[in-house]
Amino acid sequence: MTSAADSASSGASADFSLYPELDASALAAFVTALESGDVSGLGPARAAEVEAARSVALFSRIKVGGADGALLDAGLWRHTGSQPRPVIVMPSPWTNLGWHTYAVQASIFAARGYNVLAYTTRGFPGSEGEVEVAGALDIADGSRALDHLIERTAGQVTKIGFLGDSYGSGISQIVAARDSRVDAVVALSTWGDLGEAFYENSTRHVEAVRALLNAASKARLSPQTQSIFDNVLTNQNIEETLIWAEERSPFSYVRELNDRQVPVLFAHAWHETLFPSNQTLKQFHALTGPKRVLFSIGDHSGPEASGMLGLPNRIWTNAHRWFDHHLKGVENGIDGEGQVLSEIMWSQALEPRPTWESLTGRVRRLFLAPGGELDEKPQTGWTAGVLTGTDTPATVADSVVLAGFAEIAGRPKAYPTDDIDRTVAAVWASAPSDEVTRLRGTPRLHLTYQAPSPRSSFIAYLFDTAPDGTAHIVTHAPFTDLVTGPGEPVSAEFDLQATAYDVPAGNRLLLVIDARDPFYGDSNLPRATLTFTSLEEKPSHLDLPLG
Repeated sequence: MTSAADSASSGASADFSLYPELDASALAAFVTALESGDVSGLGPARAAEVEAARSVALFSRIKVGGADGALLDAGLWRHTGSQPRPVIVMPSPWTNLGWHTYAVQASIFAARGYNVLAYTTRGFPGSEGEVEVAGALDIADGSRALDHLIERTAGQVTKIGFLGDSYGSGISQIVAARDSRVDAVVALSTWGDLGEAFYENSTRHVEAVRALLNAASKARLSPQTQSIFDNVLTNQNIEETLIWAEERSPFSYVRELNDRQVPVLFAHAWHETLFPSNQTLKQFHALTGPKRVLFSIGDHSGPEASGMLGLPNRIWTNAHRWFDHHLKGVENGIDGEGQVLSEIMWSQALEPRPTWESLTGRVRRLFLAPGGELDEKPQTGWTAGVLTGTDTPATVADSVVLAGFAEIAGRPKAYPTDDIDRTVAAVWASAPSDEVTRLRGTPRLHLTYQAPSPRSSFIAYLFDTAPDGTAHIVTHAPFTDLVTGPGEPVSAEFDLQATAYDVPAGNRLLLVIDARDPFYGDSNLPRATLTFTSLEEKPSHLDLPLG
């Protein structure tokens, strides 16, 4: 199938995966050992997991009858005997690996007493149908998979959980909202508002959509799905795309989740490049039932990836504890550990908080001043020009997903801030801090600017800059205006992505504004100038949440 998406592609390899650390051959060998019992080809740890699961449960590859008759590839872990048990359904992530992605973790759940069914979502290799992106057929598939699991366990079910990573996490949340049988959810690297994920502050996430297309190179996308992705890449039919996304957004089903007080555990990466954290936090904030969010260093699905290989992983440990408590009734203390657990950049310290609001103790306001300073006092009347059409060394990351693994390994990208051309970017720096600056929460930026056309966009980056000029990114966000007339003032007030970051004493915070980043769609006229300023009635400023 050839489409506008193909011609707009960044040229990423068709073999691109959102799970680069996972080895398809190793997962297939694990599944084969589950079937045969022959663990001679596995390492000791994986062999022990196979033996533990097989000692209590029967494993089989199966086909699940989904909606509209589509057959879905699946794996079933079923305990013998008539004892009622909790069950877990696991819709697969956005990957050609399908349900094999969960093979190790599903086996661990089985060894802990659960009956488990993991299935490959429709349209991906091994399953029939077409990729609908959490559409009505996908949600019906989730309930059909649950029907199948209940039938195969002779109805001996106590409570029901849905667990998904990435694509499977959005499906899991919506199934839980629509199917009253579901008692708890684990949603890893998930989305809350898909429209906001595709159009953050009205800015198209083109590189994220390209990554999704490349990662689904062997999948069968429905014509509508292909058309929607093309819309984002070619900047067409925005309203149509947002309507499509609303149906596929867990945020649209908050009322149903709250009516039943469904417990939901979220896990997310601070530098998520597919589903930015703020739109997931929107979902988290709206839920009134038991909830918890784990924030980690890295990018999409990276923090939990090692657990999919069977290695010790605190995110999967929390997932097990969440289901043990809410499905088995185990008093393991997770309900008293607070709603938020943050991994602090770059110390990797874990910081629990009772609520999201308790992360932020106070807000410090810094004003954008002439001469490139971030000042404690309002400064107005100045102008700063940003030339469009030219990229700078200030970028979101070197690549979608992959850059996050370097962060997890303790090698975050070092940005040479002295190389940022001040003729194409506007830069403001704070004074060096006398002590560690503990950023906790969601920074907010207010700017006034003028553009020569009714469509304009820019990206705001916040960096932690050492005395030698090297920097690490703290957070960022894009902004696009599609309605203001040429030359009229645009009031841009928006959140940067949430963060938990310790800026060392002696370092500066650096705010950079430029008009182009390969991660985002560009709405500017080429070689035009965006003119930023600060008005008396509302000076341009940056609000920093401090812990």
